[in-house]
Amino acid sequence: MCGIVGYVGRRQAQEILLSGLSKLEYRGYDSAGVAIYHENVLSIEKTLGRLKGLEDRLDGQPVQGTIGIGHTRWATHGKPSTENAHPHTDCSGDFVVVHNGIIENYLALREELEAKGHRFVSETDTEVVSHLVEDLFTGDLFTTVLAVIQKMRGAFALGVLSKREPDKLIAVRSHSPLVIGLGEGENFLASDIPAILPYTRDVLILDEGEMAVLTQDGVQCYDLQGQPHGKDVFTVTWDAVAAEKDGYEHYMLKEIHEQPRAVSDTLRGRITEDGRRVILPELAWTSEEIKQFDRIHIVACGTSYHAGLVGKVVIEQLARIPVDVEIASEYRYRDPIVSDRTLVMVISQSGETADTLAALRNAQERGNKVLAITNVVGSSVAREANDVIITWAGPEISVASTKAYTTQLIALYLFSVYLAQAKGTIQGEALATIVQALLELPQKLSEVLDTAPKIEEIAKAFSSWDDAFFLGRGLDYSVALEGALKYKEISYIHAEAYPSGELKHGTLALIVDDVPVVALLTQDALYEKSISNIKEVKARGAHVVAIAWAGDEETQKSVDRVLYVPKTLSFLAPIVLVVPLQLLAYYASVARGNDVDKPRNLAKSVTVE
Repeated sequence: MCGIVGYVGRRQAQEILLSGLSKLEYRGYDSAGVAIYHENVLSIEKTLGRLKGLEDRLDGQPVQGTIGIGHTRWATHGKPSTENAHPHTDCSGDFVVVHNGIIENYLALREELEAKGHRFVSETDTEVVSHLVEDLFTGDLFTTVLAVIQKMRGAFALGVLSKREPDKLIAVRSHSPLVIGLGEGENFLASDIPAILPYTRDVLILDEGEMAVLTQDGVQCYDLQGQPHGKDVFTVTWDAVAAEKDGYEHYMLKEIHEQPRAVSDTLRGRITEDGRRVILPELAWTSEEIKQFDRIHIVACGTSYHAGLVGKVVIEQLARIPVDVEIASEYRYRDPIVSDRTLVMVISQSGETADTLAALRNAQERGNKVLAITNVVGSSVAREANDVIITWAGPEISVASTKAYTTQLIALYLFSVYLAQAKGTIQGEALATIVQALLELPQKLSEVLDTAPKIEEIAKAFSSWDDAFFLGRGLDYSVALEGALKYKEISYIHAEAYPSGELKHGTLALIVDDVPVVALLTQDALYEKSISNIKEVKARGAHVVAIAWAGDEETQKSVDRVLYVPKTLSFLAPIVLVVPLQLLAYYASVARGNDVDKPRNLAKSVTVE
């Protein structure tokens, strides 16, 4: 991933491709490139870094041609580099491909192609596609691409161009978005609408499992079996800024709604095809090496630290290994008790968090192995850790982290199950039940998002208060900490999270008539005790909104309002619980007229101490 553009028509493609890529810069990227055909030459230009570098190069030496494809890359397989930038070509140089998504079986395909003599120049999964097109080429690009996609597993949006048939572009959508812009004597391809808005507002939105052939004279859509069908034209009425946000008012809201997709992407390729075990093919450690770890230190900051608190409970519960969770800015300045069997896990969305990076280096100086969880492939944390689990959240634009947190949790759950498998502490049907529950989470998140109107109503009522309290026990308390952080950082309302059992140790002094209290009630073993704590704050006049499992009719007898989330395993509750808390913070911020995506005094990535 991250941005695709394509053009076929009568105008020079270079200007249109660069313009389209510039409209997709908001998605985040680490490199950029274009491929343009002219007079039997398929020219490819790409650079590491910002789009400006590519623009400067092409300003000096423009590439002629009226058909081409372009891409801005957010690294997935392979570090950010010119070699790994898109577009990718084959051995002959006759075919070029741009790609968003993840091809799960690319290693097996690459080995098969290398055995046939194909030469690869990048580390990416995408390059496999261009070599497959070359290998399977029948003399017809469309039928060849059909054959290629039958061999691939995973998520992909593809743009394919060939000098064998230089009058057409092939587009394919499988679990990754693509749109087509319709013009007079020209047509456009893009991963998102903003890229084509300067040229047309008439759009075909490819549905899941569709492909298209674009020429300057028209567009024909097909299913993935090659059967043609028609599509309705959608006319875009939004302005360019709204289009970047997919019609959402803010990036934060868009990113909250992207969480089902982000969770699905982070799970993809990490669960066996029978849905009964976790696999982490990216880890270099063997099961025997992993079994040697007898203690884990999780080190992180802010939201990532809160994810680590969940990870502690889950790892200890499943793998029966003691886990300490440390704030990176504290961990780096003390002398923790570790041995050569202590695994240090660092968590950072950006992979550049200064304190977390310093803690990683300190751990390695002590001789500890470090496992990183990060969202950015080529980041410092990803490069310097001994091993890494990448989260596939995609670029997160809003300062307040949402989908990064949920995908960090998914990575922690996957590692916890993987570790438990290696140690033999969970197996058989118990293991299969957990794995199946993980696979169901994207759908459950979609169900939670459907409750947004109710949450907005509550947030508006709470937004006039200057204080709010979040209560929970066990894992519910860990999620309450993240809920309070989101609430305070974007609504500017003072918010604190407390373990419900600590109310009598000071917190009750702050409870007054109608003060907002959000109580989390998903830990079944602690349910009765949590209800008792709720009654304590209700007796002192608090206005209590509970978040509980769907079907729980008892809770509503003890609180003012209940928000229900779909039932899952208790230790997976943080995934579904955090979404209503994110929405509560978002709508409270909107109600108070704040700049949701850029809260005051905060930066997206803290790269200085």
